[in-house]
Amino acid sequence: MALTADSTIAELLREKPESAQVLFRFGMGCLGCAIANNETIREAAQAHGIPLEEMLSALGVAEA
Repeated sequence: MALTADSTIAELLREKPESAQVLFRFGMGCLGCAIANNETIREAAQAHGIPLEEMLSALGVAEA
Protein backbone atom coordinates (compact mmCIF):
# COMPACT_ATOMS: atom_id res chain seq x y z
CA MET A 1 0.00 0.00 0.00
CA ALA A 2 1.33 3.43 -0.93
CA LEU A 3 1.04 5.83 1.96
CA THR A 4 -0.05 9.40 1.26
CA ALA A 5 -1.18 12.43 3.24
CA ASP A 6 -4.69 10.99 3.03
CA SER A 7 -3.74 7.69 4.68
CA THR A 8 -4.96 7.32 8.24
CA ILE A 9 -2.63 7.40 11.21
CA ALA A 10 -3.60 3.76 11.84
CA GLU A 11 -2.60 2.78 8.27
CA LEU A 12 0.68 4.65 8.66
CA LEU A 13 1.49 2.83 11.90
CA ARG A 14 0.61 -0.56 10.40
CA GLU A 15 2.84 0.02 7.36
CA LYS A 16 5.64 1.88 9.13
CA PRO A 17 5.61 1.21 12.89
CA GLU A 18 8.81 3.22 13.27
CA SER A 19 6.83 6.34 12.30
CA ALA A 20 5.44 6.45 15.86
CA GLN A 21 8.71 8.02 17.01
CA VAL A 22 8.41 10.72 14.34
CA LEU A 23 4.85 11.49 15.38
CA PHE A 24 5.90 11.67 19.05
CA ARG A 25 8.58 14.23 18.09
CA PHE A 26 5.81 16.36 16.59
CA GLY A 27 3.91 16.19 19.88
CA MET A 28 1.34 13.63 18.79
CA GLY A 29 1.16 11.33 21.79
CA CYS A 30 -2.28 9.77 21.36
CA LEU A 31 -1.43 7.32 18.60
CA GLY A 32 -3.59 4.53 19.97
CA CYS A 33 -6.71 6.61 20.49
CA ALA A 34 -9.91 6.04 18.54
CA ILE A 35 -9.37 9.14 16.43
CA ALA A 36 -6.17 7.65 14.96
CA ASN A 37 -8.24 4.95 13.26
CA ASN A 38 -9.99 7.49 11.04
CA GLU A 39 -7.85 10.64 11.14
CA THR A 40 -5.61 11.14 8.12
CA ILE A 41 -2.04 12.35 8.29
CA ARG A 42 -3.23 15.57 6.65
CA GLU A 43 -5.96 16.07 9.27
CA ALA A 44 -3.59 15.28 12.13
CA ALA A 45 -1.05 17.82 10.89
CA GLN A 46 -3.75 20.47 10.64
CA ALA A 47 -5.22 19.65 14.06
CA HIS A 48 -1.79 19.89 15.70
CA GLY A 49 -0.64 22.98 13.80
CA ILE A 50 2.19 21.13 12.05
CA PRO A 51 3.16 22.09 8.48
CA LEU A 52 2.01 19.15 6.36
CA GLU A 53 5.09 19.17 4.13
CA GLU A 54 7.37 19.03 7.16
CA MET A 55 5.50 16.08 8.64
CA LEU A 56 5.35 14.18 5.35
CA SER A 57 9.06 14.68 4.78
CA ALA A 58 9.92 13.41 8.25
CA LEU A 59 7.66 10.38 7.72
CA GLY A 60 8.91 9.68 4.19
CA VAL A 61 5.38 9.87 2.82
CA ALA A 62 4.19 11.43 -0.46
CA GLU A 63 1.52 14.12 -0.42
CA ALA A 64 -0.74 12.46 -2.98
